[in-house]
Amino acid sequence: MSSPLSITPQKLQLSSNDLRQCLRIAFAGTLGFVLCKLMGWSYGTFFVVNPMLLLGLVPVLNAHILRQFIASTLFVSISILILQGLFGDKPLAMTLLVILQFGFLFRCMTRGVNFLFGAMTMVGLSMQLHFASYPAPVTQVSDIVMSNLVAGAVTLFITFLMYTLFPDTTPRQGRQLPVKPLSNQRHEVILATTVATLSFLVFQSFDLVDSLSAQVASVLVLFPLNWHGAGKAGWNRAIGTLVGCNVGLLIQLLLYNHAGVLLFVALAMWLSIMLFARHHMFEGGQAGAGFGAMTTMGILFGQYLTPEKDLVYSALYRFSSVAISVICTLIAVYLMHQLLNRFSATRLQT
Repeated sequence: MSSPLSITPQKLQLSSNDLRQCLRIAFAGTLGFVLCKLMGWSYGTFFVVNPMLLLGLVPVLNAHILRQFIASTLFVSISILILQGLFGDKPLAMTLLVILQFGFLFRCMTRGVNFLFGAMTMVGLSMQLHFASYPAPVTQVSDIVMSNLVAGAVTLFITFLMYTLFPDTTPRQGRQLPVKPLSNQRHEVILATTVATLSFLVFQSFDLVDSLSAQVASVLVLFPLNWHGAGKAGWNRAIGTLVGCNVGLLIQLLLYNHAGVLLFVALAMWLSIMLFARHHMFEGGQAGAGFGAMTTMGILFGQYLTPEKDLVYSALYRFSSVAISVICTLIAVYLMHQLLNRFSATRLQT
C-alpha cells in the first residue's frame, strides 16, 4: 500500500524510452543550471531541480501533468505570500496553516491521481519556507515568489523543448494506481503530515541556513507515505546524497582552477546527471538513490556553486546534515506508525 512511485518494479535493462527520458532529465537540469547562471538569477535550485522533478517523477507529458505542475507553482507562490507575508510574525497561526496545507497535499498524494501535484508542491513549499526563514537582509519573500514563478515558466519551456528533441519512441503503458482502504489513507495522511510538520518546526526554530538538502531529504523520505517504504527511501536518500556530494567534490577537484568556467562545469554536470538518471531508470523511475543523487547535484550546483565559492564545505556539510535529518525523520515515522496502528480507524493494512 504505497505511493504510485513505489509500485514500479526495478528493471534489468533500459528501453529506448528509458534512454530518451535519461537524455531529457540530463539536458533539462543542465540547461536550467546554465540559464540561471548566465542570467544571474537567485535561487538556482528552483531552475535546476524543478525540471528534474517534473521529468523524473513522471515519464509522460499530458494535459493532466501540466495542470498539476502549473497548480503546484501557483499554490506554492500564493502560500508563501500568505504564510510569510501575513503570518510570519504569528508562529502559532502559521503552524496551523502549514498543518492544513501539508494534510491537503499528502491527501492528494495518497489518493494517487494528483500525486505529482502533492509531491512537487511539498518539495517546493518546503524549500521556500526554508529560504523564507532566513533573516530579512539575506532573503526577501517577494524575491522568492518571483523566482519561483520565473522558474515555473522556465521549467515548462525546458520540458516542452526536451519532449520535442527527445520524444518517446513507443507509447507508454499507464501506471496502475493502488486501491487503498480508508484506514490506510488516514494512516498515511496523519503520519506524513505529523512528521513533515515536526520537520518544518525544527528547521524554522533553529539556525539551519545551509541545510536545504536536509530539509528536502526529510520530505522525500515521506514520499512512500508509510513506514514500510520510508525505511528503504531513507537509505536510498542517504546513499544518493553521499554519491552526489562525492561526485560534486570530484568535479571540483578535477576542474580545480577552472571551476569558474561555465562550459566545463556544465559538461561535468550533464555527465553526472546522465549517469544518475540511468540509475534512476534502473530503479524503475522511483524516488530512490539515483533520484536522490540528481537532486543533490541540482542543489549543490544550482544554489552553492559560484565563481567565488567552491563546493567542498557545502558537499561535506550537506551529507552530514542529510544523514542526521534522515535518521531523525525515520525515528519519527516509526513512532507515528506504531501509534496509529493502535487504532483500527488508522491501522495500516498490508
